[in-house]
Amino acid sequence: MNLEYYVVDAFATKVFEGNPAAVFILPEWLPEDLMQKIAIENNLSETAFAVKEADSYSLRWFTPDREIDLCGHATLATAFVLFHYYEPQRTSIVFQTKYSGQLRVTKDDEILSLDFPAILPEKTAILPIYEEAIGAKINEAYLARDLFFVLDNETQIQQLTPNFSLIKTFEQGIGVIVTAPGETVDFVSRTFFPKLTIDEDPVCGSAHSNLIPYWSSRLNKTKMTAQQLSARGGFLECTLADERVIIGGKGVLYAKGTCFL
Repeated sequence: MNLEYYVVDAFATKVFEGNPAAVFILPEWLPEDLMQKIAIENNLSETAFAVKEADSYSLRWFTPDREIDLCGHATLATAFVLFHYYEPQRTSIVFQTKYSGQLRVTKDDEILSLDFPAILPEKTAILPIYEEAIGAKINEAYLARDLFFVLDNETQIQQLTPNFSLIKTFEQGIGVIVTAPGETVDFVSRTFFPKLTIDEDPVCGSAHSNLIPYWSSRLNKTKMTAQQLSARGGFLECTLADERVIIGGKGVLYAKGTCFL
C-alpha cells in the first residue's frame, strides 16, 4: 500500500518557520496502531489523518506518543492541503473530530482561520516544582488539559531554559504553556510537551484555545495578535467570539511524498 502525504509548515510565511505537520488524506481509516506507527516514523509533533465523509472531513491527530484531543497547527496544515490540492474551489471546510466536536477552517486569500472551542483554564496552586522546572517566578497558574503559567514579560519567556525531565514528573497537565504580555504583539507564549516526546512545540494552536480567552479578559479586547517565541517562531491572529476562538495564520508546503507500507 502506497500513501501520498504532505508536510506543511503551519503559522509560517516561509519554510523552516512555524510548526511542521504531516498530513494524510485517506480514502478510509487505517488501523489505529498503524496510524500511531506512522506518527512515530515521521517524528514530527503531529501527524494528521483525514477521511472525507459527505461534505465534511473526519480528522484525527497523532503525536509520536499518542493520539491527542485537539491540535491547531495540524488542523491548519490539513486545511492547507485540502484547499490547495483537493478542493481548491472551497473557502470553508468542516472537520468532525473524535474529542473536540466540530471544527471549521475558512480561507481568506492566504490566511486560514481556525474556529476552535474557547477553553478558559481554572486557577490552580503555584507549586515550587513548577517554578523550579521553568526557572522563573510564576505570577498565576491555571489548569485545563495543560498547565498554564503567566510570567512578567516577553524577555522572561524568551530566555526560559526549562528542565524537561522535571516537567515530565508533573502530576497535572499534559503540557505546559507559558505566557506574558508582548512588546510588539498583544501576548507571547511558549509551549512544552516532554510527556509527548516534544520538548518544545514550535507553534501550538490548541494552546491558544486557553490563551485567547485569558488575554481577552485581561486586555479587555476581542481581537489580538500573538507570537510564539520558539526558535522557529510563529505569528497568530486571534479573536474571541463568544464561546469560540478564531486563530488565523498562513501555511507553507515543505514536502510532498509517498509512504510505502
